[in-house]
Amino acid sequence: MSLFPLLPHAAAGHPVAFNQQWPARICERLSADPQLAEVVPASRLEVRPTPEMVSSGIREIDALTGGLPRGCLTEICGGASSGRTSMLLATLAAATQRQEACALVDVSDALDPASAASAGVQFERALWVRCGATQKTSPRRHRGTEKKFGREQKEKGASVEQALRVTDLLLQSGGFGLVIIDLGDVPIKIARRIPLTSWFRFQRAVERTPTVLFVISQALCTQSCAAVLLKVRASGKKLSALSSQLSAKSPSHTQLLDGLHVEGELVRSRTQRKPPQSVTAAFATTATRTG
Repeated sequence: MSLFPLLPHAAAGHPVAFNQQWPARICERLSADPQLAEVVPASRLEVRPTPEMVSSGIREIDALTGGLPRGCLTEICGGASSGRTSMLLATLAAATQRQEACALVDVSDALDPASAASAGVQFERALWVRCGATQKTSPRRHRGTEKKFGREQKEKGASVEQALRVTDLLLQSGGFGLVIIDLGDVPIKIARRIPLTSWFRFQRAVERTPTVLFVISQALCTQSCAAVLLKVRASGKKLSALSSQLSAKSPSHTQLLDGLHVEGELVRSRTQRKPPQSVTAAFATTATRTG
């Protein structure tokens, strides 16, 4: 459809003077077009209500973000030993203790069941999807290390594709209170190759549903699709009482790690009218030891 028929034509060499009645006439002609019958004016658009917030399982993070929004995508990013796995386990434990059905799409098959059980995860309410669950061997034991690394990159890419397909099925089926995609052990280059259209599709799938879509990554990969974006990093270590009695010259392997002091930074939040800029909160994690 062209806009030229909506405006009066001018004679050759003579400009058309603006008329205050033109906007009303243009709106009348546009509303009469059958192709635009379903177009809703901006003044009649429905105002979306504030999403329901649920606990993340960590009191300090709830005070910082207000919780996790239902019907939205939340991304937690951080490097290795930054506390991202502790947040994953705490969120999964809180959801299962609320009697909600949960799904964990474990892209790298990195979940430790003992740590999850210690965190309070109720496995009878959790679906664990293990992507790329293959036997792991050290590349130093074989020749052709470069070829092996190339094969591992392909396996990671295949695991990500499998995870995207599984996530699509889970979100379309519905019924889950929490769906987690763990990309924490996926290389940044591979994670950022995920098309933005996939994240838009996931965000649209959970919209107007009670599902919390929770993504764990090393660096931001969902971009503008995330309603809440939180960065975590370790700010210190918690050593056991035995380690504190050792001298400072003792080797690192003689020290026992009891946990980490983690700092979370709220980068973006669409659930708050005036989202804070770079507001941080600190919490501590506890190490799990099994005999």
